[in-house]
Amino acid sequence: KRVPTRRLFYCFKAKRHNLSRRDSNLAQRIAQHRAGTVEGFAKQHGCKMLVWFEVHCTMEHAITREKRLKKWNRAWKLRLIEESNRSWRDLAEDLGFEP
Repeated sequence: KRVPTRRLFYCFKAKRHNLSRRDSNLAQRIAQHRAGTVEGFAKQHGCKMLVWFEVHCTMEHAITREKRLKKWNRAWKLRLIEESNRSWRDLAEDLGFEP
């Protein structure tokens, strides 16, 4: 399967936390999260499951979206994820990654 490589805004899930960031190489970022090599919050909380992402035409759009969503409350962010991924599946599997 093809993994989007344009500017992205994504969300990884851990047990009690969600991590939202932007990047231009989702496949690389998925691999890093799964391997536990992303230092800081992601590593501390075990953020390994990709539960949501959007593709943007420019990095500026992705940055703007990230800044907007960072201001949202938790309930709004959870609703956004559940609108497209109700069962909280690991979307990385849809992109060719092993379960």
